[in-house]
Amino acid sequence: MKGEEILTINVEELKIDSNKLNVILSKYKGRPNALIPVLQEVQEELGWVPPETIERTAEVLKAFPSEVYGVLTFYAQFYLKPRGRNVIQVCLGTACYTKGAEDILRRIKDDLKIRVGETTEDMKFSLEAVRCLGACGLAPVMAMGHDIYGAVKPKTVKEILKSYS
Repeated sequence: MKGEEILTINVEELKIDSNKLNVILSKYKGRPNALIPVLQEVQEELGWVPPETIERTAEVLKAFPSEVYGVLTFYAQFYLKPRGRNVIQVCLGTACYTKGAEDILRRIKDDLKIRVGETTEDMKFSLEAVRCLGACGLAPVMAMGHDIYGAVKPKTVKEILKSYS
């Protein structure tokens, strides 16, 4: 690939797969208007956007590191910390909240020994509290990746989590 030497990244320093990152960055070299697609692709491939990639991404796109960081911190879709293989989202919207979503959230936190925004040590689960999952008629609702669970009860949480272990 032309220009590969320019895109070399120290794997030990970043603790990421440099080949994957190099392939992504090579496609967008010198195109600052492609920042969001680059970051989306990096996150899709790596599961997050390592902060160590900010300067390298800016350099390749001919942008400022502050622009890259600004986009990463402005949009909620980007993560600057590694996330678990399974991301649990518990809806705390009005319908879910009134039907016991806090109890669901508390049970998950107790079972996994993590707080909202954290990831288990084994990297199996990350926990997020969200405002709406769009399934109010099924309240309380939790999602695990693309799977939606409705009418969740605290006693069923352990069974749901076990199916993803």
